[in-house]
Amino acid sequence: RRGASLIITDDWRLTMDKFVKLGQDMVLLWSKYKVMYWAGIWNTLKLAFLATLIGCFIGLLCGVLNTIPYTKKDPLPKRFLLKLLRIIIRIYVEVFRGTPMVLQSVFIYYGLPYFSNNALRFDNIFAAALLIVAINTGAYMAESVRGGIISIDPGQTEGAKAIGMTHFQTMVNVIMPQALRNIMPQIGNNYIINVKDTSVMFIIGFTEFFAQHRYIVGVNNMYFPSATIEMIGYLTLTLIASLILRLV
Repeated sequence: RRGASLIITDDWRLTMDKFVKLGQDMVLLWSKYKVMYWAGIWNTLKLAFLATLIGCFIGLLCGVLNTIPYTKKDPLPKRFLLKLLRIIIRIYVEVFRGTPMVLQSVFIYYGLPYFSNNALRFDNIFAAALLIVAINTGAYMAESVRGGIISIDPGQTEGAKAIGMTHFQTMVNVIMPQALRNIMPQIGNNYIINVKDTSVMFIIGFTEFFAQHRYIVGVNNMYFPSATIEMIGYLTLTLIASLILRLV
């Protein structure tokens, strides 16, 4: 028993020594590269926030267009146009929801110059990253907006029409204020997801938080301590965002 307890004590001491060494390595990395870490955090927050805003606008536009009603009595051009819009929106949503963002980044950033013989290329990496994340966010928001709109009692739409309101007036004054209240939590969730998912933008050379980690470990090979800093950083960012959303 005494021998077993000594082995357990030694194992515990070795484990604690590992944790102490990890803490020392993290402090060393942070003191040496904190400017780079902070720059990566700022780029991540900036990209996630702006992409979420633009993605919400894209999703709002797609969601509204996808719910414009039409009947057999409407003119053929109107019915054809609305059906075509719904097909295009459905393809857009399914493609961007059904493929990883890292591959979307490759196809947009490298594919456009490839197929256009460099006529369409990005000279600004931040603009490219913003476009990719915003389009991806818009695909998810389109379904959230559509769901928020159709969740409103149809009787309210009929009542608005009964008093002579157009479809546009009904959407702006009656439906959207209620729908937006329903989809606000999803907007916050998309922002939190974007904070994490922007980590794949290193594939196009954008220096967000995770890209800084890749550069730092390439210099000193201290992968796990730097990864631990990254994990704590991302967790802190998402927890703060969640707390703010709860207060709002």
